[in-house]
Amino acid sequence: MAIEHYKGDGFTVTYDPDVCTHAGRCVKGLPAVFDAKRKPWVDPSGASADEIEAQIAKCPSRALGFVRD
Repeated sequence: MAIEHYKGDGFTVTYDPDVCTHAGRCVKGLPAVFDAKRKPWVDPSGASADEIEAQIAKCPSRALGFVRD
């Protein structure tokens, strides 16, 4: 599968579904941003860039990435 990109204000969240182990830390940590039941499942407007970056750093598989513009 292709890497997905979710554009926020001054940053982009990336997601590699081939790497994800579905540990759920993203969903539990920032449910306003990461919601597996929503389409699209990542909403970068749900928290600040710093909060999202900190949560992504906790991703055990590194399937999620964070890039500032």
